[in-house]
Amino acid sequence: MINFQRIVRRREFTVLVLILILSAIFSFTTERFLSVSNITNLLLQLSGVAITAIGMTMVIITGGIDVSAGSTLGMACVVSGYLLMGGYSPFLALVLAVLVGLGIGFVNGAIIVWGDVPPIIATLGMMNLIRALMFQTLGGRWISGIPPACRTIGLGKWLGVPIPMWIATFLIIVFSYFLSYRPLGRHIYAVGNNPEAARVSGVNLKSTIIFVYALTGALAGFAGLINAARTGIVQTNSGMGFELDVIAAVVLGGTSALGGRGTIIGSLLGAFLVGIIKNGMVLLNVPALSEGLVIGALIIISVLADIIRARRETR
Repeated sequence: MINFQRIVRRREFTVLVLILILSAIFSFTTERFLSVSNITNLLLQLSGVAITAIGMTMVIITGGIDVSAGSTLGMACVVSGYLLMGGYSPFLALVLAVLVGLGIGFVNGAIIVWGDVPPIIATLGMMNLIRALMFQTLGGRWISGIPPACRTIGLGKWLGVPIPMWIATFLIIVFSYFLSYRPLGRHIYAVGNNPEAARVSGVNLKSTIIFVYALTGALAGFAGLINAARTGIVQTNSGMGFELDVIAAVVLGGTSALGGRGTIIGSLLGAFLVGIIKNGMVLLNVPALSEGLVIGALIIISVLADIIRARRETR
């Protein structure tokens, strides 16, 4: 029997209600919000966030964080952009973009577990390192004019829905199953709930942590290829601020910043919430700084709610 009271108490339900309310408000205040072109644009913009949020959800569940995701996406944009401009196949560009992200994520995880460096410090250092490498690689120039034939993965549609959103949906289904029903998925929750208890019970803490950071990097690399194919250009600031949208989506979607709790479906809803807020405010000509104000306030409220809940559970 369905326990409706339990469903209503879940963060995912609250986020879904907020999405519906904001959608109704924006649809009444601007005619363009429900237009086919705007909805398509919204789905294209949030697909990369949703894909990367899969890995970020697991990272935050373990009690970590990865602020280098935006820079990883940017570097993947550079690599895939050069390959697509050079006439190489989109498949090769995809493989190398994912491998670049995987390598960056692996290094992040290795620094954290073997160097005993706090995740925020390790990934912050990596973020700045990659940004410097991007600038050196591009030399301040842009990559532009990516051939239309190479942009299907970023701009194509199937049944009227953008292909990136289909890819995001597929990955969300696969990794939701993995996180809920596979042993390694359960280990991720165990590490976030109580690392010492997880270690005693036989969980390999180091390999689990390296896995979640490597996966996040690989997914950010995948999102980088999609971004390059969608926009057709790569700039030195590609991906800047992207990590904040991903972290906001995950935290707003119900993943506890304290670790041990969260779902990928919740992160998807969080991505929709962030995307709708930013899209609606652009349509209303609200200054960009106000977007950060609203999303930042929601993140703080979400984290405070997690802290209050944790205190109540420990009493």
